[in-house]
Amino acid sequence: MCCFLSSLWLLGPRFAFLIAWLIPYGRLKVAAAFSGWILPLLGLIFLPWTTLMYVIVFPVYGVFDWLFLAFAVFADISAYAAGAYRRKDAPFYSGP
Repeated sequence: MCCFLSSLWLLGPRFAFLIAWLIPYGRLKVAAAFSGWILPLLGLIFLPWTTLMYVIVFPVYGVFDWLFLAFAVFADISAYAAGAYRRKDAPFYSGP
């Protein structure tokens, strides 16, 4: 069950971004948020929650859009940190 939840946590924003990109309005929203294709691709590889949230809150100007982006960055960092913490318990870990 833990592996299933971890895979949803890591693949969920990529799948949601794909679904959002496949619908016609979503494709226009992604094109408006990013000027090219390299930045969204890098965002989906390294910061998927932040990229998805940026596309969602792109035309909104205010305080809360930055708050949502901060939560998304925190979600990305926590996903990477949880993976590093779990690798620490591995038997081949040679750290302190």
